[in-house]
Amino acid sequence: MIEIASYIREGAIAYLKRQFKAVGLVAAVLFLILWISLGFKVGMGFLMGAAASAAAGIIGMLVSTKANQRVAEASKKGLKPALYLAFQGGSVTGLLVVGLGLLSISLFYFFSQDLKAIIALGFGASLISIFARLGGGIYTKAADVGGDLVGKVEKGIPEDDPRNPAVIADLVGDNVGDCAGMAADLFETYVVTVISAMILGALIFPQSPEIIFLPLYLSAVAILASLIATFFVRLKGQNILGALYKGLIAAGVLAAIGFLPVINNFAKTIGLSFTKTYLSAMIGLIIAGGMFVITEYFTSKKYPIVKSIAKASETGAGTNIITGLAAGMKATVPSVILISIGILLSFWLAGMYGLALAALSMLSLAGIIVALDSYGPITDNASGIIEMAGLPEENRKVTDALDSVGNTTKAVTKAYAIASAGLAALVLFSVYTQELIDLGAKVQFVLEDPKVLVGLLIGGLLPFYFASRSMEAVGRAGSKVVEEVRRQFKRR
Repeated sequence: MIEIASYIREGAIAYLKRQFKAVGLVAAVLFLILWISLGFKVGMGFLMGAAASAAAGIIGMLVSTKANQRVAEASKKGLKPALYLAFQGGSVTGLLVVGLGLLSISLFYFFSQDLKAIIALGFGASLISIFARLGGGIYTKAADVGGDLVGKVEKGIPEDDPRNPAVIADLVGDNVGDCAGMAADLFETYVVTVISAMILGALIFPQSPEIIFLPLYLSAVAILASLIATFFVRLKGQNILGALYKGLIAAGVLAAIGFLPVINNFAKTIGLSFTKTYLSAMIGLIIAGGMFVITEYFTSKKYPIVKSIAKASETGAGTNIITGLAAGMKATVPSVILISIGILLSFWLAGMYGLALAALSMLSLAGIIVALDSYGPITDNASGIIEMAGLPEENRKVTDALDSVGNTTKAVTKAYAIASAGLAALVLFSVYTQELIDLGAKVQFVLEDPKVLVGLLIGGLLPFYFASRSMEAVGRAGSKVVEEVRRQFKRR
């Protein structure tokens, strides 16, 4: 097991080295451009954001590649020890994301005292997020598709069989895509949301400069809540998902309780309505919980949606794909309705600042949610290690049970990431418009303006364009993997 785990770790490190060669070159060029055009503070903010984002993903992934073999060993003792160890490994990544995010923002503002320069910190985090999420995702799917096409389809050998040359690459992909990639993604969203809330508060309440510290205090409370919530993950019976959700619910409840004195204190100092401000923050927590409920309903085997897809499989692959796509499209309806209601309510309660607080409170749970996401690749790797090491079937049953839940947690964390990014984008847009208003510009976004219509159309097509390019990249890389796996099979 130690030997197999070392191969996975070696592959993950090799991927990171190659990726950060490319990222480092781009970051160096952007740093120089920002330094020359906007000043040294802005350049340093950019570097600090990029470094913190990279550190969160790299350290978390290295812990993940250490935890996988230990989970495989713990499976000999049963389900409970393996679950706790896998979740603890994921918690390292989750708490690193929020901890380093808050630390980098606080330190940079403490030394620079410049709200405009701190925007560059979010820019640096975004750079790493793009490379880690896209690069890691392309690598993951290329290795997965390439390995399965030759191994399962052509050769008829089972999942994680050591005879398949692409197995290690597949297991490496789980770490670089689902662990490091998601960590960088949510780190960027988290940092951008906190910074946006700070700037928006300063713009809306110029007479109360202390308002910029409210997002930092709320984030600190939520980190403490997430840390305490990890101790609430306790398994009863065989309900693994229920045990993990205990931690999530505990984090939300503890954060809600912790927000009370913080918001109350700021409301008295600044003259805000405590009720409206607090309820705006609660809306973010409710949206986060609602996204989990909706996604689990559409992805869990307990509910009719997944059962209908399984039923459709009886008549062939075509009906399976059609039913699955239909279910995915249907899943967008309740998600968008929930987010829309949250936006309207938070805006009605406290205006644009209420929307910023809703986004902030939603992102405040990122620590425990990244922990749930990183739990997935750890258990997946543990299953692969057990299969390749030739351990008894009962060990594989333990990790397979954990892995099946890991697939659900990965799905729900993706939904959370998308929803939180949507709210973060709205807050960023609010900061932009508020800044223009403060500068004396007349800002009107109306459908009668052809520029607005063109902007909406271009904005709508961009996700499809980037998705198509990503799929093309997966197809090209997957073809290369297929060719390499076939070549290695022929040499045997």
